[in-house]
Amino acid sequence: MGASSTPGRVYARREPEKDVLYRVVAANVETFAAAAHNAEAAGLPRHVKRELYGYLGCGILAHGAARVACPSCKDSILVA
Repeated sequence: MGASSTPGRVYARREPEKDVLYRVVAANVETFAAAAHNAEAAGLPRHVKRELYGYLGCGILAHGAARVACPSCKDSILVA
């Protein structure tokens, strides 16, 4: 798995875990969900939970990846 052989074009994973919003959501999603569940409302709707946890998994190789290969040079990379 190497960098692209095309000059000036190198794939770089976006590293969402370094983003401020990602860190805030990751640090507080469980507390937020618990507070919503304990409130008078019926808690967070399923689609909101799905989106929050989906956001946390997006861009993380451990949550899924695809191997992409260049048809001409056969170089390949993993894309989260």
